[in-house]
Amino acid sequence: MSEILPLIAGLFVIALVAVLVIASRKPDTFRIERSATINAPPETIFALINDFHQWRSWSPWEARDPALKRTYTGSASGKGAVYAWEGNRNVGSGRMEILESRTPSKIVIKLDFIKPFEGHNTAEFTLKPDMNSTVVNWTMTGPSIFFSKVMQVFMSFDRMIGRDFESGLANLNKLTAK
Repeated sequence: MSEILPLIAGLFVIALVAVLVIASRKPDTFRIERSATINAPPETIFALINDFHQWRSWSPWEARDPALKRTYTGSASGKGAVYAWEGNRNVGSGRMEILESRTPSKIVIKLDFIKPFEGHNTAEFTLKPDMNSTVVNWTMTGPSIFFSKVMQVFMSFDRMIGRDFESGLANLNKLTAK
């Protein structure tokens, strides 16, 4: 038994070093992107994204905490609108601010997560008319700190957050269905 402990400790150290090496080779930035064609004009969809008060009707995170505390400051919508939230472990806490709002084609949002992990990212929505529909592209970009690189060894942020984006885009499609 005493001969096995050094072997186990050695294997643990090798595994830890392997994880750290793999993590160190991950990119310094990340990009998550999803698109959907929504059967509504760009102006209709734009209004739902450009006004944080409307996010309760389509955002995939809003229903995860029935007691979510929301604070709206700044502009009512568009550039300068601010939405802060504080919730359970499923939604954490953070703040969003619209930095750019070009009706009806583009919205850029500064996204600051506070809990459970600090993160400072940019979300962008672009809307392009396509016949009687609109192609909506939702991206999030930001730096990958070393801790998040280690987490990415074990889980796919693109798959995890991408599912939420897909859900939000599907909600926008249902909400605007003619």
